Amino acid sequence: MQRIAATCPHDCPSVCALEVERIDSHTIGGVYGSKSQTYTNGVICAKVARYKDRIHHPHRLTQPLRRIGDKGAGIEAFEPISWETAMALIVDKFTTISNQYGTEAIWPYHYAGTMGLVQRDSIDRLSHTLSYSRQKSTICTTLADAGYIAGTGLKRGIDPREMQHSSLIVVWGGNPVHTQINVMDHINKARTNSNAKLVVVDPYRTATAQKADLHLMLKPGTDGALACAVMHCLFRDNYADWDYLNQFTDDPQGLESHLKYKTSAWASVITGLTEEEIETFAHWYGTHAQSFIRLGYGFSRSRNGAFNMHAVTCLPAITGAWKHLGGGALYSNSAMYPVDLNLIKGLDSIDETTRILDQSRIGAVLTNNPRDLQGKPPVKALFIQNTNPMAVAPESNLVRQGFERNDLFICVHEQFMTETAAMADLVLPATMFLEHDDIYLGGGHTHLQLSRKVIEPPGQCRSNLWVINELGRRLGSQHKGFHMSAAELMKDCVTQVGSVDWPTLWQNNWVDCALPFDDAHFLNGFAHTDGKFHFHHGWDELLLGKINVSSLPDHVAITDPTTAKQPWRLVTAPARHFLNTSFTEAPFSLRLEKQPDLMVHPKDCLALGVKNGDLVEIGNSRGQLILPVKEYDGLQQGILVCESIWPNKAFVGNVGINALTSADPGLPHGGAVFHDTSVWLRPFIPN
Repeated sequence: MQRIAATCPHDCPSVCALEVERIDSHTIGGVYGSKSQTYTNGVICAKVARYKDRIHHPHRLTQPLRRIGDKGAGIEAFEPISWETAMALIVDKFTTISNQYGTEAIWPYHYAGTMGLVQRDSIDRLSHTLSYSRQKSTICTTLADAGYIAGTGLKRGIDPREMQHSSLIVVWGGNPVHTQINVMDHINKARTNSNAKLVVVDPYRTATAQKADLHLMLKPGTDGALACAVMHCLFRDNYADWDYLNQFTDDPQGLESHLKYKTSAWASVITGLTEEEIETFAHWYGTHAQSFIRLGYGFSRSRNGAFNMHAVTCLPAITGAWKHLGGGALYSNSAMYPVDLNLIKGLDSIDETTRILDQSRIGAVLTNNPRDLQGKPPVKALFIQNTNPMAVAPESNLVRQGFERNDLFICVHEQFMTETAAMADLVLPATMFLEHDDIYLGGGHTHLQLSRKVIEPPGQCRSNLWVINELGRRLGSQHKGFHMSAAELMKDCVTQVGSVDWPTLWQNNWVDCALPFDDAHFLNGFAHTDGKFHFHHGWDELLLGKINVSSLPDHVAITDPTTAKQPWRLVTAPARHFLNTSFTEAPFSLRLEKQPDLMVHPKDCLALGVKNGDLVEIGNSRGQLILPVKEYDGLQQGILVCESIWPNKAFVGNVGINALTSADPGLPHGGAVFHDTSVWLRPFIPN
């Protein structure tokens, strides 16, 4: 048995460095966190530690399949075919559709089932070189990205290993116990080394919040109000670092004046927090120079998420926390890495006239919404990698309606017979990360990492790159990238920039790209042209005619409003043992998660006349579904939480939670709003 270095590919900022037991050429044993990579530090989540159960799962797809039965029926509706037959069928369909409707009638649809640059992003090369419809990827980070970059100018922050020096850590918009366990490891170091306090800002008492010294259990979508009130207190109580503000920010006097009436009393009404909680947090933040804010993707799930993220990101600029070791903020470091994606994505071949379709609005696109089609032909073919839109995408009832079209050719490259694969005409078996090569950026840390093939794939599984290259060549593209191996593409994306030594990366599996202190802390200037942190978000022209808001941080009341008919707010948060819809097939994860349920405050249960385990109906204009109640006092009254993206089939009636979520784009650049849903709720009464 050997231990071989690898990198976790899943949609998580930790991008853990791993050591994998290789039993033989087709079999792995245990999976462990690498102790030599100082961010992972030997700590990985339980999901990945049991990866052998997933990679050797008896229900893995291992041969190409053609559907001969009903859509959605599952594996029994398919027959095995050869790879040659499968590829010939795709080429014939794509060629026929292109000739009849134009190339934009084909949509290569993808996302983050793997975060490797080669295996995730090569599908863009297919779109770019063959003029297929391009994709605006809005499922996850669009709103939070906009808010963070509005302030800093760039998507990077401080090295998270500095947390051990922090005296105050604020986890805001995330639940790392469930989604990024390494953060908790570094928080524990800070508590041991620096006696650090932990503040968690979250609408419900998560597993992370249970470990906090202070949990601010605010109403969903009110983070901006809390941040503004804290900034008001910082100015009022002389915790603002005016030397820093005058040197490094764009309009501190204007901000102070703007916040004059954003008091803790004002924010208390909006957030549901007490004035004392807000004042306590402000005092702690003001008196701890080495304050570290770990910002999460929760900001990206609300219509006002960009505004909220921008407001929160202003806090370390008020106190000058960026000046200190262990001070500042981190959302993601993904913009710090020296890589060139030109060949991987085919960026040199983009036809700018081809349309860009919004990933989150796949339901509207496939049901031929004229606005989404942009005056161009309907989508007649989907080629899907790395995502499961039948369960993941918002307005899933509309998504299903689109997938049920008989004139839509669907090819899905997958590891399991997901609900999306079950709707396909053709299903291709995909490799998992230990069965191919790839390169990864650590958004949650500072390491550029490789993962090389550890074992042979089962049956006839083929990597994403193999399929994309094969299709590109057969469809007539002459682009160089379609003739390159994963290792060649990886080497090119690093050597074109020249700041990372490829032989070192290839030999060691990772290179630490951490920046010098002054650069990481923006002490040489922020990434805007004036070198300042921007309190003015700069979206005025983008928002013109849509909403009327200040250009400075504020509470922007554009969340899905509750009404007399729909008085409840629903949050669809991540579960600990799933990752999006990955691991929902794993017996270990299923056993621990048990079933989808709906967290409801006990007082609300009493008013509804329901108790723990009773079934309730929940719905809005987009759909309705049935869930068992889980009485939970760790949220405000009127707030509901359903954890994770369970398969639709796990719900009564086969209707999943995303039937209720909206595909309306968030401002200013779009983005899905999974935690921003108003609903009605009533006891379930069987017919």
